[in-house]
Amino acid sequence: MNPTIPARSWRRAGLAGAILATALALAGCTNPYSPGQRALGGGAIGAGTGAVIGAATGGSPAAGALIGGAVGALGGALTTPQAPRPRYYNNGGYNGGYNGGYGGPPPGYNRPPPPPPPQGYYNNGPGY
Repeated sequence: MNPTIPARSWRRAGLAGAILATALALAGCTNPYSPGQRALGGGAIGAGTGAVIGAATGGSPAAGALIGGAVGALGGALTTPQAPRPRYYNNGGYNGGYNGGYGGPPPGYNRPPPPPPPQGYYNNGPGY
């Protein structure tokens, strides 16, 4: 007895693997903060995974793709995170507390005066 896997099974598994790899590659092209795009990406991943599982378990790959696509789309839409608040910069520093930026020193804090310039820094110094 020769326990070999028929060529048709290899083709089916290869096709399912290619579909899954394509779905995973395209899933990185979605906007993570858009519920519609997350639903499409989740649906594609779910459909590919459902088709692979349906083919591997001897069931219908089409039914697995439909169920997996529906579950993936629902999961993608429901797990959409909120977009982070934008940060605005002003000359390399935070803009005065706008949108959660740095708002300056705490109340009552007295910033020490800057040190005096070195001798000769202005025009009355030697060599200028």
